[in-house]
Amino acid sequence: MTTETVKAAPKQSFGRWLIETIILVAIAFALSLFIRYFLIEPYRVPSGSMLPTIQLQDRLLANKLVFKVGGKPKYKDIVVFDDPTGEYPNLIKRVIAVGGQTVDINDSGAVTVDGVTLDEPYTYGKPSYPLPQASGIAAITYPYTIPDDCIWVMGDNRTNSGDSRVFGPVPLKSVRGRAFLTYWPLKNFGTLK
Repeated sequence: MTTETVKAAPKQSFGRWLIETIILVAIAFALSLFIRYFLIEPYRVPSGSMLPTIQLQDRLLANKLVFKVGGKPKYKDIVVFDDPTGEYPNLIKRVIAVGGQTVDINDSGAVTVDGVTLDEPYTYGKPSYPLPQASGIAAITYPYTIPDDCIWVMGDNRTNSGDSRVFGPVPLKSVRGRAFLTYWPLKNFGTLK
């Protein structure tokens, strides 16, 4: 019969525990900053311009990596961008046209891009009409051709949306990410289309 002696694990000193904890917290903090700066960032919806697709004050996540690696916004993407008017830090709108395309708004309130009337079920039949430009913005006349380094964005709530009809095309350099998920409040949790 052999008896084995069980050795007690050496007691960890408080100093070592503290250093390990500080290192783990620093790594977690650095990782969260990396994720937020390069991959995914949360945003709060500041207005009702995307109703009913996105509710006022919803929290959503935007994929930032897609545009950092050379991707460009495309038709129907919901994007987060710097507010050109300065009223809010960021705005969330839907891409209607990209650089080189021509947007027109006809008398019946329909939007056409390159002569094709858009099928826009997300507007729930609300008409789109030209709006007065924000102060300091050059007058927009339709049809309007989007500059190559810009996109044309409009809110889904067309009768209550300050969008490219007000502030003009949005430069690609001010686009922060593509919104893909609403996470708060939980009743509105879901992917964006």
